[in-house]
Amino acid sequence: MSHEHHSHHHHHETDEHQADELVNLGGELDAGSKSLADALRISFAVLKVIMIVLVVLFLGSGVFTVAPDERAMILRFGKISGDTTETRILGPGLHWAIPYPVEEVIKLPARNTVLRMPIDSFWYDEVNKNVPETLNPVVDGYCITRNDTIADLKGGSDYNIVHAKWQLTYRISDCELFFKNANLKSPEAGQTLIDVIPQSVEPFLRSVASEAIVVTMVNFSIDEVIKSDSRIGKEAEKLLQKKLDDMNCGIEVDSMQLTAVTWPRQVNDFFVASIKASNDADRMIREAKGYAESRINEAGGSELINAVLSSDTNEVQKEYFWSNASGTVQQTIAEAKAYRTKTVESAKANADYLKKLLPEYQKRPNLVVQRIYQDAIEEVMSNTQETIIAQPGSGAKNREFRVMINRDPAIGKEKKQEGK
Repeated sequence: MSHEHHSHHHHHETDEHQADELVNLGGELDAGSKSLADALRISFAVLKVIMIVLVVLFLGSGVFTVAPDERAMILRFGKISGDTTETRILGPGLHWAIPYPVEEVIKLPARNTVLRMPIDSFWYDEVNKNVPETLNPVVDGYCITRNDTIADLKGGSDYNIVHAKWQLTYRISDCELFFKNANLKSPEAGQTLIDVIPQSVEPFLRSVASEAIVVTMVNFSIDEVIKSDSRIGKEAEKLLQKKLDDMNCGIEVDSMQLTAVTWPRQVNDFFVASIKASNDADRMIREAKGYAESRINEAGGSELINAVLSSDTNEVQKEYFWSNASGTVQQTIAEAKAYRTKTVESAKANADYLKKLLPEYQKRPNLVVQRIYQDAIEEVMSNTQETIIAQPGSGAKNREFRVMINRDPAIGKEKKQEGK
């Protein structure tokens, strides 16, 4: 009995001890779960914040700036985004796009941005300072000008070669056409589409512009090209713009300028002589035209001359034209009339004089001739500065007679003073 009681008591103590251990273990498990739950809650909160920050940063990376000298387009999966021109072409300022790879921002120069490109493919090789005997088309560029007719060649013609430098200025007028049809290269790391425009577009532009230049230059003469006629640049610009419009590449030509032009160095001396001859001919033609115009104006104008010289004009009409001519013509006519009157009066006076001498001449002809001779000698001698008279000798033959002309310049001055 006592033994059973003792065993039962011992068993009861064991159960109580296990219960206490279970209670203590449950308390420890609740604390760990709580700590784990707190840790998970904090972790999720931190992760949520990080995700929100990442989303904000992701969306914020889509903000971009378009500079005042730029325009931009947004490509969504490779196609231009937007329904209208205003939404498709973005101007200066802040804009937003869904970050890559959903959308991509393409920037191009603004409409008023002028791009420049020199064209030196028609210029000679300046590296070689020694002038070669012949032009080498491999290294020396050139253009052919319009053929000029040569008078000495029967039915023939001549072509002229010139070296030329050009400057092309252009704008990107239509971003969409330019992006689609200009065959632009993909930008490398750190580059934008604006950076690759020269490498992408200029070879194509140079080729098209060169073709326009060749076609244009052959329609002008060497003189017009050397003088850089303004029509040359305008014709080349018009032809180039037409070709670009046909290609729908969105490029507008601002200007085509002929910046330098010269003839081949191998024929420099001949060209200089030709230009001098041409300038002399132009000068003589201008002087001749000016002289002719001056003489025509002095004669009363071309209208008066044509009227007077016309076979349909009678004497009464001619007299009317002369009387209504300009002052210079009236003066010339008056001088002519005075000269005519003077000549007629002089002839009459001589005739009267000879009539008076005729009876005397019939009586004593030798004496009259001698008198006329003496009067003539007296008139001639009165105007001489110095007189030397040499009488021929009858007995001498082959005699020399030497006279020093102007041996005393003072004689003439003395004569003038005596005359005063």
